[in-house]
Amino acid sequence: MSLHPERRNFYGRIHGKTLRQSQKGYLEDLGHLRPAGITFEENPERKQIDLFPGRETWLEVGFGGGEHMVAMAARYRDVSIIGCEPFVNGVAMLLGKIRAAEVTNVAVHPGDARDLMDVLPDASISKAFLNYPDPWPKARHHRRRFVTQDHLIPLFRVMKPGAEFRVASDIPDYIRQTLEEGPKAGFALVHEGPDAWDDWHSTRYEQKALREGRAPHYVTFRR
Repeated sequence: MSLHPERRNFYGRIHGKTLRQSQKGYLEDLGHLRPAGITFEENPERKQIDLFPGRETWLEVGFGGGEHMVAMAARYRDVSIIGCEPFVNGVAMLLGKIRAAEVTNVAVHPGDARDLMDVLPDASISKAFLNYPDPWPKARHHRRRFVTQDHLIPLFRVMKPGAEFRVASDIPDYIRQTLEEGPKAGFALVHEGPDAWDDWHSTRYEQKALREGRAPHYVTFRR
C-alpha cells in the first residue's frame, strides 16, 4: 500500500521529449540540490523540515524551464529559493541554467509542491511565485488548478505574515479563479493588472503567449 494519500493531480505529464545527452548529465546535479525528507516514502510521519535555517526562503511552484527561478536566484543571492516541478524535462532545463549561472542559493524538489508544503514549518516562506501554471482549460478540470483551497490553504500556512504571493498567467479564466480563491484562503489582494513587477523575468511560456496574441496578467497577494 502506498504511503501517499489519494490526491488529484494539479499537473499533467511528467515526461516529455527524450532528453539530450547534455540534459541527462545535468540531472546528475540533482542529488546535491534535492532536499531529503520531502516525499512520503522518505518522511511518512510528515515531520517538518527547515530547508535553509537562518536564511530568507522563497518558493516557486512549477518553475517550468527555470528561467524565472534562476534569474531571481542570481539577482538575490542572499535569498534561498526552492522550486517544485514534476516535469522531468523542465527539471533538466533548470539544472542546466543553474550550472550556467553558477548560482548556489537554490534547491529543487522534482515533484508535487503539496508534498513540500506538508513538511515546511509554519511561516517559513517570505515570497512565493506561481508563473504560468497549467491552465486546465476544461471546466471539469478546474478543480485541478493550483489556485484551489486544497493548495492555497497549505501555502498560506507556510508563508510568513506580510509575505508576497505572485501569480502570472495569460488565461483570463485562471485569473478569475485566482482572484476568487485567493481571499478565501486568507490572502489579501494587493494588485492585479497588465503591469509586471519591477524585477519580473519573463518565461518561455510568457513569450509563447505573446507570440500567439494572449495578454499576460499579474496578480499580487499578501499573506
